[in-house]
Amino acid sequence: MAVLSSYASAQAPRFIVRETLGSEVLGLVCDLLGCKVTASLGDPQGQLFAVSGPLGSTLNFASSLLGALGVVSVEQDLAVTLTQSASQSGVPSGLYDTTPVNYYGSMVWQGYVNQPAAQIINVSGTQSSFNLAGTGAVVAVIDTGVDPSHPMLASVVIPGYDFTRNQAGIPDERNDVSNNGTTAAVLESNGSPVVINGTTAAVLDGTTAAVLEGVQYQAFGHGTIVAGVVHLVAPQAKIMPLKAFQANGTANLSDIIRAVYFAVGHKANVIHMSFSFTSYSHEMHSALQYAGLLGCVSVASAGNNGEKIVVYPAGYTDVVMGVASTSNTDQLSSFSNYGSQVVWVAAPGEWVVSAYPYDTYAAASGTSFSAPMVSGAAALMANLHSVNEGQAASATAHAKFINSNLGHGRLDLFQALQAWAAAFKL
Repeated sequence: MAVLSSYASAQAPRFIVRETLGSEVLGLVCDLLGCKVTASLGDPQGQLFAVSGPLGSTLNFASSLLGALGVVSVEQDLAVTLTQSASQSGVPSGLYDTTPVNYYGSMVWQGYVNQPAAQIINVSGTQSSFNLAGTGAVVAVIDTGVDPSHPMLASVVIPGYDFTRNQAGIPDERNDVSNNGTTAAVLESNGSPVVINGTTAAVLDGTTAAVLEGVQYQAFGHGTIVAGVVHLVAPQAKIMPLKAFQANGTANLSDIIRAVYFAVGHKANVIHMSFSFTSYSHEMHSALQYAGLLGCVSVASAGNNGEKIVVYPAGYTDVVMGVASTSNTDQLSSFSNYGSQVVWVAAPGEWVVSAYPYDTYAAASGTSFSAPMVSGAAALMANLHSVNEGQAASATAHAKFINSNLGHGRLDLFQALQAWAAAFKL
């Protein structure tokens, strides 16, 4: 297939290449053409690789690569950006409600457990009615990493992988700050919330807020927030953090594809993706199709452009549930993308309270934070009975219908689990 767009001649372009004859032959091809094989992407055939082209090469080089021995496809290794938080005014009351409560064995803030989003989708009632908390399920979160020592998450985070550093283990996103020689200082739990980057409100002191306002930290904490929302719905599900994104919110598509194959290979039940991009990628689609064939449920945010447009991976509607954002009054959020081309269901996504690095809490708005509620729902389904993408989608479609722009409607956790239980007469 053709590459997706042109390249800046001042930079070495990156490609995702399928070489049917394997890495040794591709290495010989690159010796001849001046490129470099930088990573195997982990597909089951062992045919997919990330390749860096010669400095200053252009589309013509991609054509040369496509014509080489054994190469059957070449596409651009896109630069992908996280679905950033949406800007909203004020600070939710949950960030002031710091009363500690026991939530499935960990002490958390009451403002987290009892926040409006949890009440709207009926988290507590569903957990109690079906006696489910996600036990046995593994949710792979492809994001910026996580704070593994956070009291909320410490007992549920399991080893994943840091694709930005090629390191196994638990990718601690706090390293993105400390590696730049900066130490973040956090107030005690009675501190006042501050707004970071005009989007995320967190309980941090002024010094820390100033540090994190820089562009290089604009996505810092994103993965921890997302993991905390999954935990809200499925508090005993394991979280497998897969770090493909830097603290500035950027990633190479090849690292995301590697993360998908890693998740499948390490027995994840759910693959969560709070990011979007506008160019279709055949290899990303293929990776998610493979995940679906092996029983993984894939969930993605619909994006925060406030438009009826196609973005991916939510736009791979045959293998992914795309999730829009609604307000606490069940209206489409002004920032949320909409339409059946990216939305399967919606969920509350305005000022969602969750975990934040350095043992504190934050609130943020965006489809990044509505989507993990659906991933949590899938984890509860997996707790009840093994579930695949199609089955999870069918059960989740039992939602509160709002309008056709929001797919099957706003997530109703009880209805979804009831439909899943009925399918097996449980």
